[in-house]
Parts: sequence; structure tokens; C-alpha cells
Amino acid sequence: MVEGFEGRVKRRKKGVPLGDGFLLQQLRNKAWQPISLMTPLAIQQLPTPALVLNRSVMERNLTAMAAHMGGHGKKTRPHAKTHKCAIIARMQLDHGAVGLCVAKLGEAAALVLAGIGNVLITSPIVSPGKIIVLGQLTAMAEELLLVVDSWFGMQMLLDHFPQDGRLGLVLDIDVDMGRTGCRDADAARRILDAIEGDRRFHLAGIQHYAGHLMHLSSFAERTERSLTSWGHALEFARRVCGELPPIVTGGGSGTYAIDVNVAEITDMQVGSYLFMDREYMDIQSVTGENFLEFEPSLTVACTAISAPLQQLGAVTVNGGFKAFAADSGVPVIHEGPAGKFRFAGDEHGVFRVSNGAAPSLGSVLRFVVPHCDPTVNLHDVYWVQEADGLVHTVWPITARGAVW
Repeated sequence: MVEGFEGRVKRRKKGVPLGDGFLLQQLRNKAWQPISLMTPLAIQQLPTPALVLNRSVMERNLTAMAAHMGGHGKKTRPHAKTHKCAIIARMQLDHGAVGLCVAKLGEAAALVLAGIGNVLITSPIVSPGKIIVLGQLTAMAEELLLVVDSWFGMQMLLDHFPQDGRLGLVLDIDVDMGRTGCRDADAARRILDAIEGDRRFHLAGIQHYAGHLMHLSSFAERTERSLTSWGHALEFARRVCGELPPIVTGGGSGTYAIDVNVAEITDMQVGSYLFMDREYMDIQSVTGENFLEFEPSLTVACTAISAPLQQLGAVTVNGGFKAFAADSGVPVIHEGPAGKFRFAGDEHGVFRVSNGAAPSLGSVLRFVVPHCDPTVNLHDVYWVQEADGLVHTVWPITARGAVW
């Protein structure tokens, strides 16, 4: 007897978890370990557009940040939303990170399933399905932490977190960004009372993140506003907590050299320093007019595939909106002749040289990405360039698409 379509669908659905559980199961099946190539490839041989990671440059950035933080008695808690890769997370731990941050439960799952034991989820979770998955991950991790910023979110945890579970909570405090975080002292005290009254939970720390300050061009303005913001956040924390909890975390790559001067901060949630992008390279730094302490290690290699504007010194490359996140402007050339890029659709960009002839068809150009985090989320793997200039391995971007 031939099985009908409806029967096949029912059979496939049997035993498949629904909702968030289904997404967790999908992540269990994703690769996270390095994949060796049978033959090393030159950049010109890659299947473009290709996300290229220069390992030596990235490791210099890792070392520079670790040295800076260590010199000020701070730790890093790097944001894995930037790289979404367990291999890189392990390298950051090896460089002294106290743990990793993620923005979403899905990113946390990708790291925990790959053996990364200490993870802080920096956005609130308020839905029952996610809280159930959170309980499952907590049982696998060494220490899984979650921010809370509302009584609604706290009530959902009280109602749906497993009775035999244990979870460290971090009170998220907002001053003027207006994205997540608590501003109401009475609500914060109610949250803290609930944490203290339930054996499943403990207050692990406070978080304050002023993301709207990270890309202010003026270093002086960034300094004044970030230190002021931290002052208000710590005042609020002392008013509701009394004594500060063990973890005081926040900040980012744009304020890393500023926030180390806040004595109470224990660790900083730096992310983009690892790769750098055009958005950060455009702002003023403590060392000068441009952000020079860290080098661009992440580029997208594109191939020149057409030249209808060759007489104008332009070529069309095979990287467009599907290869670069465009929320922060356009890519800039990294290796190749000086010139300007413009998007020409989903699959294409047009690169026009500033002076001289257009690049030849078939040539490969490399571009520094405008915004690294969402660009990474467009690609499946990093093509890892070693010191010899060749790509020997690819690293899966395991948390790619884990936006839940």
C-alpha cells in the first residue's frame, strides 16, 4: 500500500518537540568544531562572497584586550553575539575571559551544547517555552546567568522555571538608552525580594549597558556620558540592593578604555574589538583620531564579475545585501585599490576606484564590513586565514540564525 502525503507528514511529526524545543533540537545537530580542508586554499580560490577571518590579527586583538583589562584589574565577559562561534568563545576563555555573553537563548544554547560552561544571557526572557529550555540548558552548564528587568519577567520565571533548577539572575538597569533594563526602584525591590524568597534563584549581579554611546564620534563626549551613565546606574543599584552583588557587568568595545576607570565594574561585555568593523574604525579613540588599538581581522572577499561601468573605473562584485549587513553604511576596501563601494542589490555591489583603471574581471577584492555582528549572521562559516596567507580550516558559525 502506498503511503499518502498526509500519513508521511504525521509520521515525520511524531516525537518532534514543538516551538523552542524544536529549535534547541536543531542546534544539537549543528557542527561547531573546526573543519580541515583537504588542500589549503588561497583567498583567490575561495567561493566568494566568503567571510574571511585572519587568525593572527584576531589573536593580536585578543591579546591586546586581555592585557588592557588585566592592567586595570578587570576581566572580560565577551559578547558572543559578535562571532556566534564556540571555537572563538573558547579562545576568549583561554585569554582570561570570566565567561561569555549572548543576546539570545538560542546563542546560549549553541555555546552550552559545545561545552562552553559560563554564559550570561543579556536580554530578558519572558515566555514559558523559552524558560523551559532555559531550565534544560542550566542543567548542562557550569553557570548560566540571565538578566531580569521587570516584575512580569520575574513572575514568568517563578511560574515556569523547573522546581529543581538553580539560576543566577542579574538585575538589568537602564539609565537613558530605553531598550531593556529597570528604571523603577519599587519594581526592582520587588524583583529582589522574589529572588531572595525562592531557593531556585540567587542574585548574581547587576548589568548596565549604554549601547547608544558606543559609536559617538568624540572620545571626550563618549567619556563624559558613559561615566555619568555608570554613576546613575550604580546609584540606583545601591538604592535598591544596598551592598552591590558580586558581578557588575556591562560596557562594550566603544567604551572599553573609559569604563575600566569605574572601580565597581568587575567585567566588561566587549564584542566588536575582536573583528573591528567600519563603524568602529570611524570613531575617535583614546589613542588618536581613529580607533587604532585593534586591527580589522574580518573581511568579506568578493569577486569582480561584471564591468558595465568599466570606463568609469568601476566593476560589479558578487557581494551585496546578502553578504554585508547594511544597517551601518557601506563596506570599505581592505585589500585592493583605493575606491568606494555602493550596494547594487541583494547579490551585487559596485566598486569604483578613486584613481586608475578598474580591477580586472575575476579579481578578488576584500572589504572591511560595515557592522560585524549582523554580517556574521549572514554566513555559515569563517574561512580562517593562517600566517602563511592560506586557508587551512573553516569554522562553523554555529549560532548563525539563532535569533530566538
